Amino acid sequence: MSFRSFNALRVLSVVSQTMSFTQAAHKLHVTKGAVSYQIKQLEEEMGFRVFTRTNGRIQLTERGKNLAEIAQHSLTALENEITDLKKEKRPSITIGMSTYFASRWLSPRLMNFTSKHSDIGLRLKPSTGLFDLEEENIDMAIRWGNGNWDDLEIEHLFHCPAIPTAGKYVAEKIRTHGLESMLKVIPLLHDREASDSWREWLDAAEIDYQTTANDLTIPDPNVRVQAVIDDQGLALNDRLVQPEIDGRQLFQVSSISLDQYGYYLAYPRHALKNPHLLGFRQWILSEAKKEEVARPKF
Repeated sequence: MSFRSFNALRVLSVVSQTMSFTQAAHKLHVTKGAVSYQIKQLEEEMGFRVFTRTNGRIQLTERGKNLAEIAQHSLTALENEITDLKKEKRPSITIGMSTYFASRWLSPRLMNFTSKHSDIGLRLKPSTGLFDLEEENIDMAIRWGNGNWDDLEIEHLFHCPAIPTAGKYVAEKIRTHGLESMLKVIPLLHDREASDSWREWLDAAEIDYQTTANDLTIPDPNVRVQAVIDDQGLALNDRLVQPEIDGRQLFQVSSISLDQYGYYLAYPRHALKNPHLLGFRQWILSEAKKEEVARPKF
């Protein structure tokens, strides 16, 4: 390597920012004479003047300015790289789920996970419906439904039956005219296109399935819950809406439920070879087992 004055480039960078040998010396914790010596050595090796000195003031030459910019850019990049290398890199996993599930069930338990697994970085990615985990860079998803999906490995987390719910006005109409009659005019709210959940519930209730022109698909569970509260239609919800039922914002309009529905872990085959994902799986299954209620109190 022919260039030798790398330390002088650091000095040049500081001097060019302060435009003062005295201030640069203070920042570098050296004497003013040491700064002058480094700049002199740099000028001798480069073969051109870096600074001009007039009436006790210094000014960068054109080539000195170019060299100072190169030095500042390179030193900043080097410092950033060193900082990154010094940082402890925690392994991280990404879990996809609806914000509905995250806020209503997972969030109160997260401190328990982070205290037990401080070595694992956990990233929650809001997602709704069925999606390609690899394309979304998700290691594991948490889905609600009947578990009949063949695109991934599926593991039962906890039961959370589906029940038909209505807002106050629609619930009153159903009490007055009967559910089967009102199903002909009240929109059914679906969680995704081509969802079979309402068809399954109507089969269980022995009611002929009929769609209305006003049926809506609302993938986001939070939005769907609010739409029901706002009397926009009927939706199949789970026991995580118990606060709204207790507060008489939502009303269960039938005792028939889809008991096979619940939350499931979904992940690609061989994903659990990742020990950090395996650790999350073991933790969340343990939490579900501790907290699961045998039957919702609808």
